Parts: sequence; C-alpha cells; structure tokens
Amino acid sequence: MKFPENNIKRWAIFAFDLLASLFALFLAYALRFDFFSSQQGFEEEFEVLWSALPIFILVRALFFYFGKSYVGIIRYTSTEDAKRIFYVVTAGTFAFILFSFFRFYVLDDKYFLPRPIIAIEYFLTLFFMVAARIAVKLSYHEGRKDTDGMENVIIYGAGEMGSIVCRTLRESANIKQNVVAFLDDNPKKSGNTLLGVKVYHTSKLTEIVKKQDVKSLLVAFQSPDIDKKNQLLDTALNLSLDILNTPRVENWINGRLNVNQIKKINIEDLLGRKEIALDRKRIAQDVLGKTVLVTGAAGSIGSEMVRQLLRFSPNKIVLLDQAESGLYDLEQELIEFSDKLEMVVGDIKNRHRIEKVFSYFKPTLVFHAAAYKHVPLMEDNPCEAIETNVQGTKNLVDLSDQYKVEKFVMISTDKAVNPTNVMGASKRIAEIIAQKKNLHSSTAFITTRFGNVLGSNGSVIPLFKRQIEKGGPVTVTHQDVTRFFMTIPEACQLVLEAGMIGEGGEILVFDMGESVKIIDLAKRMIKLSGFEPEKEIKIKITGLRPGEKLFEEVLSNLESTLPTHHPQILIGKTREIQEGTEDRILSLIQFAVNQENEEAVKEMKKIIPEFLSNNSVFNKLDEQNPTAL
Repeated sequence: MKFPENNIKRWAIFAFDLLASLFALFLAYALRFDFFSSQQGFEEEFEVLWSALPIFILVRALFFYFGKSYVGIIRYTSTEDAKRIFYVVTAGTFAFILFSFFRFYVLDDKYFLPRPIIAIEYFLTLFFMVAARIAVKLSYHEGRKDTDGMENVIIYGAGEMGSIVCRTLRESANIKQNVVAFLDDNPKKSGNTLLGVKVYHTSKLTEIVKKQDVKSLLVAFQSPDIDKKNQLLDTALNLSLDILNTPRVENWINGRLNVNQIKKINIEDLLGRKEIALDRKRIAQDVLGKTVLVTGAAGSIGSEMVRQLLRFSPNKIVLLDQAESGLYDLEQELIEFSDKLEMVVGDIKNRHRIEKVFSYFKPTLVFHAAAYKHVPLMEDNPCEAIETNVQGTKNLVDLSDQYKVEKFVMISTDKAVNPTNVMGASKRIAEIIAQKKNLHSSTAFITTRFGNVLGSNGSVIPLFKRQIEKGGPVTVTHQDVTRFFMTIPEACQLVLEAGMIGEGGEILVFDMGESVKIIDLAKRMIKLSGFEPEKEIKIKITGLRPGEKLFEEVLSNLESTLPTHHPQILIGKTREIQEGTEDRILSLIQFAVNQENEEAVKEMKKIIPEFLSNNSVFNKLDEQNPTAL
C-alpha cells in the first residue's frame, strides 16, 4: 500500500490509529476479565485472541487505509473528520461481526472474537481516535495563540454560522481577535452561551462595547432581517467599530471558511435589501437551450446579466459590445463556459454589423443593456446619446422584429421619467420605440426601468472610494440630493424575472425601496473607511451638474402602476404616444447624424413634452417652447 507523499505525517496518523485500536482491544479484554483478576475462561479466550489478532490488524488497517481516516489535518479536526472516523470504525466492526457469524455457523462453531469484546473495542477505538485528535487540536491552538495585543470583537449571529466564525478565529494563530460576545435578534437566545461565549440581544451593543472595549463587529448572519441589520450597523458605525463581513457559504474555499475571507463590510452590504425570490423554474423554461443576445455585455449590468443567464443553461449567449478590452476581460473570467459564449465586437449604431449578428446567430431572446448613461457627459454630447440610445435601440428593435425574436427586454432608467437631461430623454424615446413596435410584431418588447445600481461603472460609489483614498474631499452635488439604489445582481435578477413575466408592451418598474440621501451615503462610506466625516475627511458641496435632478422618480405624474405576481415588480401605465412620433424620431436621428445638437434636442422636446432641461444650456429651448409642461 502506498500512501500519498505530499504529507508524511499521515503515516504517523495511520500508525497511531492502528495502535489505538490494538490498545482498545487489549483494554476490552482487561475490562472483560476484571483487569485479569478473574482467570475463569481467560486461557480459552486468550487462544482465540492470538488466532484472531492478525485478521483484526489486517481488517482495521484496510478500513483505515481505504476509508482515509488518516487524511485529516489534525489541528483542523472538524465534525466531518469525526464522521469519517465513525463510518470507518463502524464498517470495520461490522466486518468483525459478519466474520464471527460466518466462523461460528459455517467453519468451527467458534466466534472470531467474543461479542462483548467486539462491542467494547468498538466504543474504545472511537473514543481514542476522536479524543486524541481533539486533544492535539486544542494543545496546538492554545500553544500557538499569542494573547498579547488581542482585540475584542463581537459576532452578530448566534447560530451555526456564528459558531463556525468563532472557531475559525480561535484556530488562526495569526489572528489577534478575541470573541467576547455574540449578538442575536432572537430574544430567546439571550443569556445563553455559545462555545463558552455569552449571547446578548442586539439592543445591548452599545453597553457591551463600553464594558468590553470592543473594536470590531463581525457579521455572521446569512439571512438576517435587513432593517434590524442596518439599524445595528448604523449603531456600530456611530460607535466607531470596524465592521467585518463573512462571505456566503457557497463562496467558501473548498467548503471551509478561510479567515482571510473575512473582510471589511462594504457599502453594498449596508444598502442591500431582502434577497429576491426568483421563479427559477419559469426562467429556466424560457432560457434553457435558447440562443440569447446581450448588448452592452462588457458593462456592469450586461456582464452580470451574462453571469445570471449561464445558471439557466442556454445553448449560446452572444456577448455584443464595442469595448474590446471589457469583452476580453469577461471572456477570461468566464473561460470555463467558453463553449457557450460568443464574443462579438460591434456597435449597435452600425445597422449592417448588427444585422449580420442577427442573421448568423438567430437569437431567441435579446437583453438590451447597451447605452450611454452619464448625464453631464451626454448633456455636452447630445447627438452621441441620440445615436446610441435612440438609433441603436431602433436598429435592435427592428431587427428583433425582422428575425422573429421571441422576447426583447430593454433595460431603461428612472431618468426617463419626467426627463431633465438628454440622457434620460433619449432613454424615454428608446422606450417609445419598443412600445410602438410591440403593437404590430410577433416579438414581445418589454422595458424594465430602475434606478442607480451600486458599484456600476461611473456610479457614485467608486467615485467616493477614490476620493476617500486620496484623503478627500468627498464631493456631493447638493445637500438634499437623493437617489434610489439597487445592487447589480439584484437588478439583473429582477430583469430576468421581469423579462419572463412580461407579455409585451409593458414598462416594468422595480420597487427600489427607500431613496437614499447622497450626503448620508458619503458619511457612511467615510465611517466605513475608519474616518470621521468633516473632521478627517471633508464633504464638499459642488452644485448640481448639467441635467441633474434633486430627486429621481420611477414613474411620472402621468403614470400609475398595476401589480404583478412578484412584489418587487410593477407594471407602469404610461401615457399614450402622440401621433406622428415615429416620423419625429426619424427626424431626430437625422439631426443627430448631422451633429446638429440644438435642433436634435429641440426635436426631443417635441417628442417628449414633459422633457424640461435642468441646469443646462438647453434651458433656453424650454423658454422658447410654449407647449412645454
């Protein structure tokens, strides 16, 4: 038998296990014969032992070897190791019992070993093997743990996850963190102990911090009540605690929590909401085996859409974007799915290029995420916004109709509601194009509309992070400016769900929750970074940028909503589209192609009467337009 050579200590573990079972056998005989003070029947039993000993050693050795009881790293012994030992020892003992019955009834009317001996040896072997591992583990970690400079921490979550985190911290010699308390929302757990540490209700956080000189709060809750969690974390931030987060179980390395995975919590975790319940069966039915086209696939939303779609086993995903570097990076990230992915570099403004894509791949589903979205930039470059967001969308809509795509799902924005900027107006016109085409097409054109996504390219979160890293100031455009926020995975999950429930022509609006004041967001991020707002990192008010609103809306005052089966998705009832809109859109595109900025924006305002520019050079067009709302 050849042992693996990568860890020579396995020989020692194997040898110890074998010696432990032999000692357990000897002790079983000693107990059976009252430590040999009683000689009655001993000689006869001793003869049986000598004849059985070689087979006993061989059976135990074979089961230890093939059951791999020796492979665990002793200092990290876990319940999985204990289970493996239990199965291996039990299987060996079961073999002894079978052989005993076989010998008695078939061979020579004698048992392989006396039944009491087999039973006693079984329990003693289990005890010695497990106890020895626990003893080594405890002595190893207690011996290596340096108690000097230990930092007191509290773990939020007194459940299985909390206990795993606590054990992980204790077992890591280089981690100087001492768990002094558990916090839990469940009042029934208060006053109990977990791993020798007392459990308190979350309301006791401030009291414990002051008494125990706590430096950090570690979140070890997989599915906490979001409101209670955010309230607790706000309290922790005000107490200047470092807040650490535990990764989800599916992200553990080889099924084991690594202490290096416990990181400082980020703003996305603070603003996240309840996990979205997806109708996975319905989505799988619509995506399974289909060819899917994703435009803007290299962007933050587009790339996450691809990741989400891969879970539902499509036949092929065509990733279309003009950003070759972004496509290359995504291709490398998803290299294991290369047989399902087609990377296509192309611009949605180029009708001939996009038609080649449709004619060659013949997609069944289209998710349209390609767009220009930066408000101030598009205010300065309106024709580019129109060419991409309007003309590009029209190309995709027309080709989807021509090539009989089943569903076309467009990703829009809350800035399309009562637009105050060119970007928002261009997206509202894109919505109109999809809605108009849906009236006379076999393709179901569906629009999804939501607010800002946390961490997306160009969003406020990365900007604030860069400013904090430089020492400030953190720039906020207005003291009262608010925005709706949603995480990228959350937004993409709702897009998938909305795309499947949409029948065509709808604008599906996502429940964005409560709006967030940007200045409050800035303060939280500064605190998360370990600084004091205004004292160590200044906040500077810079004034609203061209086209920017104070408050975002998801529906205009001319719209209302209808519910769907999903509580976070509503159907927006938009106003009727004006006569002659299609001709005006063609004129708009021609103005954009000719780079006539002012004429193009003037035409946009005719198509969308509620489009009133804000803090922009195009304010003058509203003053000249007597029909402006």
